[in-house]
Amino acid sequence: SYIGEDGGEKGWPKRFPFCGGAFQSPIDFHSDVLQYDSTLSPIELQGYNVSSGEQFVLTNNGHSVKMSLLPSMLIRSLPSQYTAAQLHFHWGNRNKQEGSEHTVGGKHFAAELHIVHYNSDRYPDLQAAMDKSDGLAVLAVLLEIGSFNPSYDKIFHHIQNVKYKDQETFIPGFNVQALLPDQLDEYFRYEGSLTTPPCFPSVLWTVFRKPVQVSEEQLLALETALFCTQPDDPSPLEMVNNFRKIQEFDERLVSVSFRQGKQNIIEYNTFLPKTTAVFATLPS
Repeated sequence: SYIGEDGGEKGWPKRFPFCGGAFQSPIDFHSDVLQYDSTLSPIELQGYNVSSGEQFVLTNNGHSVKMSLLPSMLIRSLPSQYTAAQLHFHWGNRNKQEGSEHTVGGKHFAAELHIVHYNSDRYPDLQAAMDKSDGLAVLAVLLEIGSFNPSYDKIFHHIQNVKYKDQETFIPGFNVQALLPDQLDEYFRYEGSLTTPPCFPSVLWTVFRKPVQVSEEQLLALETALFCTQPDDPSPLEMVNNFRKIQEFDERLVSVSFRQGKQNIIEYNTFLPKTTAVFATLPS
């Protein structure tokens, strides 16, 4: 694990060769690598509004908190149909609330949500798709501290029930699309990898441009409630800083679905202390 071990990530490539290979994630989105692509259409989702009669399973898997999703949840707007499998979070710690994996103009956000889908036109399940170059599509949401978010609370409210590794709890169905920004037409798109071992370069990434707000209290639940270890472990290990460092870019380009002058990111970053301001001030 990369949590609680100094240089944990450095050891990954020895055991998982792909982690030292090409097309790795996460990356930094900066103006030199962004290219406007007029063919990128808004993300279309199906089946994301799940009735409260259905249940999701929330699990502490030892390196994040993960929620199972239903096979009726789909992304419809990609070349293949992708079926939802699970969502999970990455975060920092209570003293350094900079736990997003992707960065914009070199700046971290407070946390990041990943909704993982597999190519169901070509593969029977997530496991089969995971190591295929066209296997996975992940929707990523950058989280910033702001107002209380009732949709995220539908998950965070249950975190106390999965404090330790391998604990599980049930969450009633809700509208999972409410976890995403309102605008599903503005995003960064690139080809990359899983951000945990085995780091397969199998992910088509869609990182939404507009961050979503959660309250400081909500974020603290993630940063302070969870452990990587089992309840009876004599040396409990807090689950903090479970984000991977920024990876080499390797001649890739990032397509963006929104128009912006090359200068925007550079100019605004120079004057504004926070990444969030970049989005707030760019013309829509």
